[in-house]
Amino acid sequence: MYSTHSTTSVSRPRRGFVSLLAAIPRALALRQQRNRLAALDARMLKDIGVTPGMAEDEAARPVWDAPQHWHR
Repeated sequence: MYSTHSTTSVSRPRRGFVSLLAAIPRALALRQQRNRLAALDARMLKDIGVTPGMAEDEAARPVWDAPQHWHR
């Protein structure tokens, strides 16, 4: 005889979904940092050892392309 009782529980967020939600603020912060880097003038970039080309390249990277040390 088959039971009419469902074996599924009330859904809790899946681990992948929770990590995606946690990644959103980090991605937004990274985008903001890259935008600020791109807005620096050549003199400011020189002070931090970055060329305008390097700053442009960094600013053009997608938000999911985060530094390796962020992937813990």
